[in-house]
Amino acid sequence: MIATIEHPQGKLTIDLSNPIDLSIPIHGRGPRAWYADAAIIKPVINRYFTGSVALGGNVNFNDIYFNPHAHGTHTETVGHIARELISIENSLSRFWWLAKLISITPSTIKTELNGMKEGDSVITLAQIQDAIGNNIPEALIIRTIPNEEKKLHALYSNTNFTYMEPSAAEWLVSQGVEHLLVDMPSIDREEDEGKLLAHHAFWNYPNNPRLSATITEMIFAKNDVPDGIYLLNLQVSSFRNDAAPSRPVIYQLLNT
Repeated sequence: MIATIEHPQGKLTIDLSNPIDLSIPIHGRGPRAWYADAAIIKPVINRYFTGSVALGGNVNFNDIYFNPHAHGTHTETVGHIARELISIENSLSRFWWLAKLISITPSTIKTELNGMKEGDSVITLAQIQDAIGNNIPEALIIRTIPNEEKKLHALYSNTNFTYMEPSAAEWLVSQGVEHLLVDMPSIDREEDEGKLLAHHAFWNYPNNPRLSATITEMIFAKNDVPDGIYLLNLQVSSFRNDAAPSRPVIYQLLNT
């Protein structure tokens, strides 16, 4: 099914029958971070009800225990670092964005600088500027190299995972990037004394908060998906919370 979409940059033609799903689902063996236990999905079973057809019930009826920041792909708002509730349900007024997928091999920090410590794996400002070029997208998708399928089941706690140089987040804001999607659990260092410098920079908090800007973490873009421009459909569960599970889906442009 071919669709043509009017966009400020011109007409975009996409094949709606060929979506590319960037999400990692929430399940007991999925990736997790922030010292959380595995997500739990189990049937409701009590003296009145059996919520499993396999166990003799009429329907499957599961309770699900998870944390949106710790388990699978999720999208978060400035409410993640704000004192007040800023809910994901109200942050997005549109769900389609012109996006650019770039691949970056993180740098290894040689000398401690601006909160980055020797040996850290970091996506730097210079790397992003080089990869993004002159065509600045509405949404930026970053795939880190090496890009192995172990990201689908990774246990990130206490690993000092890759993060983003805060000045890179600040630069993206200056260029008008509204939505940032990454395959790490966070754009900030795992242990940074609670400063979250890249989050604060991207949301321009607290000076002039960008209420409609979002950060999506723990995506997975397969290796056979080439770098380039796509149309992004950012599907986010409607939770009254600062973050929610999400399903970013991209479509290759047919007229580029």
